Amino acid sequence: MRRVVITGLGCVTPLGHDIDTFFGALLDGKCAIKKIENINAEQLPVKVAAEIMDFKPEDFGIDKAMIRHNDRYALYAIAAATQAMHDSGLEVEKHVDPSRFGCAIGSGIGGIQTFCREHASMLANGPRRVSPLFIPEMIANIASGNVATVFHAEGPNLPVVTACATGTHSVGEAYRMIKEGRADAMITGGAEAAICEIAIAGFANSKALSTSEDPMAASLPFDLRRKGFVMGEGSGVMILEDYEIAKKRGAKIYAEVCGYGNTCDAFHYTAPRADAKCATNAIRWALEEAGWKKGEKVYINAHGTGTPLNDKTETLAIKQSMGEEEARKAVISSTKSMLGHMLGATGAIEMVICAKTLQTGKVAPTIHLDEPDPECDLDYTPHTARDFKADLTISNSFGFGGQNACVALRRI
Repeated sequence: MRRVVITGLGCVTPLGHDIDTFFGALLDGKCAIKKIENINAEQLPVKVAAEIMDFKPEDFGIDKAMIRHNDRYALYAIAAATQAMHDSGLEVEKHVDPSRFGCAIGSGIGGIQTFCREHASMLANGPRRVSPLFIPEMIANIASGNVATVFHAEGPNLPVVTACATGTHSVGEAYRMIKEGRADAMITGGAEAAICEIAIAGFANSKALSTSEDPMAASLPFDLRRKGFVMGEGSGVMILEDYEIAKKRGAKIYAEVCGYGNTCDAFHYTAPRADAKCATNAIRWALEEAGWKKGEKVYINAHGTGTPLNDKTETLAIKQSMGEEEARKAVISSTKSMLGHMLGATGAIEMVICAKTLQTGKVAPTIHLDEPDPECDLDYTPHTARDFKADLTISNSFGFGGQNACVALRRI
């Protein structure tokens, strides 16, 4: 079993299209949630979201043909992967054999914007007017396939689709690929661009979204006033490598990936188990594989959606997996308070945040946590960032279908 490290990071987010801008905005407690601008929300029950503005794919070297032939979610992935590859300094052929270089970039929903556009075209103009590229642009694996094409990653390609746990599962499965010797390096993460009328209507009608029209009182993780999550969009991508290969080529190393837990509640299509049994197991298994010991300094990037059931269930899972005493020592935050919920991309961008937390010793806050829920009684880093030199970080993600994922990183 080989050691696996992170050597490159990339992102496209509502708080910035590069790592330094993005992480700096998080530490400053900036909120990306605003009134919806990119679509007409007049008839929608939800008026706010964390949208990406001023994204220009050509700024990332994406050519005009690829821009025309990709859904927005895939363009986010390509842009984030381009940054991550540049950051890592990894060169195919020189540092890694293409057949040993893989890609695992997932999406919870895929090209829903393409779906909506082509459906409207068919209704207005008939089936002959549906684009021949409709299916390739829409499918949830195309971001991973196109990123692999751009960077000649001819090894394992595994786009994960596990709803809101997608990004975390993608990183976990990429870690396994390298650890078990099936690949030497992987491009991994998640991407989503689902802020459109039908997606908002669907989530809103299932009572999952916050209906607050005040952007500063909409995404409220662990707060007594929370009533649902806020949709976000974007992509987070990282480069994972075999430690010995990375060390030999003199790569910059952010952190070591050292633990992964993957379970299913097997309970309900949207609601978590009240006893948090399976979420607990996912966290516990990741910590055990990471060699966590009591007394180590742990930062947890919580799933922390701001939904009534998730936040108290996650709090219980943290306590059950670590023990009450150690759970109260952990420093936790929900960056969804600033970014909204990026769905299939959220776990990936939160893994990026964990890597930066280990590198910088700084923890991003949970903003707007003004009225803590008594059932959510851990240290959630309210309002402002803090200095904290963690030994270990974990990122939790839980998705519809009972999907639970946790990945652990260690300072190296």
